[in-house]
Amino acid sequence: MNPMMLAKYEELEQLVRAYNPGADFARLRLAFDFAEAAHGEQLRKDGSPYISHPVATAMIVAEMGLDEDSLIAALLHDCIEDTHTTHEDVAKKFGSDVADIVEGVTKLTRVQYTSKEEEQLASFRKMLMAMARDIRVILIKIADRLHNMRTMEYQTPVKQREKSLETLEVYAPIAHRLGMQRIKWELEDLSMRYLEPVAYEEIRAGLAERDLEDSGFFHKTEDRIRQHLRDGNCPCEVYGRVKHIYSIYRKMTGQNKSFSEVLDLYAFRVVVEDVAECFHALGHIHEIFTPIPGKFKDYISVPKPNGYQSLHTTVLSDAGIPFEVQIRTVEMHRAAEYGVAAHWKYKEGVARNDDDEKFAWIRRLLESQQESDTQDFFNDLKTDMFADEVFVFTPSGDVVNLPAGSTPIDFAYSIHSQVGNRMVGARVNGSIAQYSHVLQNGDIVQIMTSNSSNGPSRDWLKIIKSPEARNKIRQWFKKEKREENIVHGRVSFESELRHANIAIADVMRDDVLPRVLKKLAFPTLDELYAAIGYGGMSAQKAVNRIRDDISLATRERKKDDKDETETIELRPVKRTKPVHGIMVEGLDNCLIKFARCCAPVPGDQIVGFITRGYGVSVHRADCVNYEKSRGNPEEAGRWLAVSWAPSLDDTYSTALAITSRERSGVVMDISTALNAMKVNMTAISARNTGDTCQVFITLNVKNLDDLTAAMSRLSAISGILEVKRAEG
Repeated sequence: MNPMMLAKYEELEQLVRAYNPGADFARLRLAFDFAEAAHGEQLRKDGSPYISHPVATAMIVAEMGLDEDSLIAALLHDCIEDTHTTHEDVAKKFGSDVADIVEGVTKLTRVQYTSKEEEQLASFRKMLMAMARDIRVILIKIADRLHNMRTMEYQTPVKQREKSLETLEVYAPIAHRLGMQRIKWELEDLSMRYLEPVAYEEIRAGLAERDLEDSGFFHKTEDRIRQHLRDGNCPCEVYGRVKHIYSIYRKMTGQNKSFSEVLDLYAFRVVVEDVAECFHALGHIHEIFTPIPGKFKDYISVPKPNGYQSLHTTVLSDAGIPFEVQIRTVEMHRAAEYGVAAHWKYKEGVARNDDDEKFAWIRRLLESQQESDTQDFFNDLKTDMFADEVFVFTPSGDVVNLPAGSTPIDFAYSIHSQVGNRMVGARVNGSIAQYSHVLQNGDIVQIMTSNSSNGPSRDWLKIIKSPEARNKIRQWFKKEKREENIVHGRVSFESELRHANIAIADVMRDDVLPRVLKKLAFPTLDELYAAIGYGGMSAQKAVNRIRDDISLATRERKKDDKDETETIELRPVKRTKPVHGIMVEGLDNCLIKFARCCAPVPGDQIVGFITRGYGVSVHRADCVNYEKSRGNPEEAGRWLAVSWAPSLDDTYSTALAITSRERSGVVMDISTALNAMKVNMTAISARNTGDTCQVFITLNVKNLDDLTAAMSRLSAISGILEVKRAEG
């Protein structure tokens, strides 16, 4: 036995004894010995014995204060996946509960899938189903991911970006939804370290500098709050903290601020004995600091969906520095740090009575996502988990939590699918409201229904916010309007093909259509049309996925058809030496530049224009300047044939124009997506245009296939309406 690992295990035992001295430590040691033997000589990337990872995971689980079975499952969590151990082996030694938890944490690595995305989606659905049965599955999985992120420096850059993006998009939102704020913050910061290393280091250095400048303010304010409350007969503990790096980054990108412009970097937590003392402490805080109007939130009376409770108030110091004060009880503080883990206790193997309702959202998420594709699933997962909330009331006074920006339609479907399907109107605070009305905190919402309603409108899909409402509307259209769906879907699909400059006839060819349907995973064209019609797949996403296949089929057909006339009637190219990857008819070593108006890349059909004194300017064949100039007799003769040289390894600069719904974080999402694809972005700018945002990016790609892949990935980002080649 490795002495270092034994010492680590003993450290784990001491941690458990501190909060659960009655645990069966002989059984816990048996699990450690079992895991060490199972992993044998396996090593981690840093060269340490593999057992070091399960022990570290178990220590994080112990910090959460979880039960004995959770600790054992954490020690064994990789045995089924990475060794010859089976579910039966674990159940025989440690019981079926432990075996089921370990099985729930295990990825579906032994099943063959057609794509990495399909495998990822299947593994997450499996994990969510296990969560619905036993929440300890996700608690251990989060602990596992946290330790992996802490040791991510030993992985390759590609793996670092891949795992960090997955952590930011899935595990941090789940931790947030479970109320595990401390772990969520650490996951976000660790992910940002690899996804945005330059910004991460700039903010970290800025915080270190501000810490030196403001250390006096920080400790002085902390002491002042503590002393004033104790003088006012309000015993308390006060903890100061600086906002975590990722939250500062989101604020900078979302509000277009520099680090020096972010003022509210500090927050103070006041922990008191009971709820009455919370409001007592709030009065004292407002006595010594000036409260900022509109910056008070009562999450004690109306808790967040993840169970979070506190009073929040933002105040100004005497020096004019804004900071937030969070006031909570000891129990609320524990719940805010560890969320569901703080009160998840098993007694005789039976969960608490209120847990079924508490985790019903997991089952609802599973039910609503059974037919989603990978990108929709993760987009909706982020919306469900991570969106800011709005709290509204039914006429009888029940609280309903919805994503910020929700409408009366979202409210109706949150009550019941039949309420939404029969909705004919809404009242908000007693007044008739439009379907697109954005609900605010405290609104009282009443839904008017009718049995003679024709059902939901397709336009509702454009204005609703919650994934739950979107999926219920889609299900209604799928069930009730199949023929209409096919008609709508066909119109949308063909319109999107024309927008992408793809001939409909090229898709319908006998040698192309089967390839298209297989790529999109539909047995027939009508099934594809129906899915687009009811919203199960967008026409834009479908076309983006098949664009490369159609281009490849077209190129293959043109290669085989030697008699086909070229679409651009220019003199034949005489092969010469390439310059910057361009072959020019009859010319060697001429000056080449790429036109900024259309920014061609390898794979684009191109033409050359002889400029006065600047060599040959290369344009795309569909460039508007070429179309205008070729009809001008004075300039028509200056166009000549050019072509791309074979085996190009260079990268070429081009530009994209992106239209997005106005929302915070879209620029960061674009940057993150390109970073994950290892596409080098050299410039980015954005401007608001009312309800939408225009983003312009310059990037370097090797060819049209790389550019098309990048455009497809960007088109899949939530809120992106259009991605196209920039002109001019």
